[in-house]
Order: sequence, then structure tokens, then C-alpha cells
Amino acid sequence: MTDLPPPPPPRRDWWRRLQRLPLSMMLASALLGLGIVQLTFQLGHSLYRTSIWTSDTQATRLRIQGLQSDIEELQDAVKAAQTPEHLRELARCRGYVGAGEQVIVARSAPTPDTPSENCQALRVP
Repeated sequence: MTDLPPPPPPRRDWWRRLQRLPLSMMLASALLGLGIVQLTFQLGHSLYRTSIWTSDTQATRLRIQGLQSDIEELQDAVKAAQTPEHLRELARCRGYVGAGEQVIVARSAPTPDTPSENCQALRVP
């Protein structure tokens, strides 16, 4: 009388799900372990990068301080080079004499090409 198909037999899906539980637990554990390994690696790598960055930053700051002190020394040398006393000293190093001075030359005097003991070359470190 009715053309409906007979109802399907009761399914035992719950049994299959129960049988797959250990496999899914093992996969979840493996993925969790891999995640922990990756997290550990990422944390270690970020700590390493932080330590390298800190040491590079300190080295750069020390280098900047050294360069700033060199700049100050050079600026002081430029200011001192423009004073009349310094220019007079440089003229004496080259063999010039003042207007009211008399030139006396010793036999053992060095030639003008060699620097005398009056002229001391100063090097900026």
C-alpha cells in the first residue's frame, strides 16, 4: 500500500568512532608535540636575535661616542689652527723668522727638507 522503502538497519557509527579514538588521539599528540618543538625553536631563535641585536646596538653606540669625540677634537684643532700663535709656530717650523730676529745657522743644522725638533707632528688617534 505504501511504496516507502523499509527503514535502514541501526548503524553502529558510535562503535567506529570509538575504534578511531586511539588513532585520532595519537595524531593529536603528534601534532601537539610538533607544535611544542616549533614553539621552542621560535622562542630560542627570538632570544638569540635579541641578544645579537643588543650587542650590536652597544657596539654601534660605543663607535658613535668615539666618532663624536673625534669630531670634537678635530673641531678644536681647526679652531686652534686659525690662531696667530699656531700660524707663527708653523712658520717657524718651515724656517721663517720674525721681523726683528737674526738668523744664526749652525754647521750641524739639519737641511730644510727634514723636520726639526721644533716641529712635532701631532696625529689625531
